[in-house]
Amino acid sequence: MTGFQHNPHYELSGCVTALFLQTKAMRIPISKFVRLAARGCVAAMSLSTASPVLSLEIRDRPRAVVELFTSQGCPPCPSADRNLSRISADVIALSYHVNYWDYTGWTDTFASTDNNELQRAYAKAAGTRRIYTPQMIINGERGIAGSDFEDILSSLEGADLELPLDIEAESADVVIVRVGARSDPGEGVIWLVTFRASAQVDIESGDNVGQRLSYSQIVTSRRPIGMWDSTGGAEIRIPVPETLGADNDGFALIVQEKDNGMPGRILGAAAITR
Repeated sequence: MTGFQHNPHYELSGCVTALFLQTKAMRIPISKFVRLAARGCVAAMSLSTASPVLSLEIRDRPRAVVELFTSQGCPPCPSADRNLSRISADVIALSYHVNYWDYTGWTDTFASTDNNELQRAYAKAAGTRRIYTPQMIINGERGIAGSDFEDILSSLEGADLELPLDIEAESADVVIVRVGARSDPGEGVIWLVTFRASAQVDIESGDNVGQRLSYSQIVTSRRPIGMWDSTGGAEIRIPVPETLGADNDGFALIVQEKDNGMPGRILGAAAITR
């Protein structure tokens, strides 16, 4: 390979694969190195170039996506928030804060009406109008109570995402996401979901008053960035610093079917964290 100042150096510890490269111009297929580790493990990559160092952790072969709908004003929710942080590394976990508990006296500092609407859309797709917290949606299909950890583990048994996403570093601050074609017909929306890795909040009023609550994988935005179809697949270039901004720690990429305009089955996913 041309352009490298010295040979790559690999470090293996448990199921974490670390890759450290120094180069002026590079095009590195991250997924190649991710597949060296066991399924669901994390590949960490540090790129030292003329520009500032970009350090990324990549999860490109998860077996499930778990979406938790929670609220800082909901009495049963703290246990579900803890459960979300306990989910294994081969699952992409996301926490969507809703605001319909704000009436109890505490305004959720992470809540968004967009999260309310997503939960309502999941309910409509399931043929109900009922929404509640804490609720977990597994792979876009199954809804369960997020406070029951044994039920969470049982629901994740045998979970699998059929569509692999490959992540490649085009440069020190741009990644390419490729989603391959397949023989079975179908299509899906590619969602980009930004998140904060963790936070603690002191609750000063409402039903959880006096508690310091810890949160993980806090969703800050969710937006469509393209379409995948089984015939041609998809390829998207993403500027990582601009996507994350100053306040986010990572983003998930989710390929999800549409069910009569409602969110459907999740086909594939990946997550990038700096």
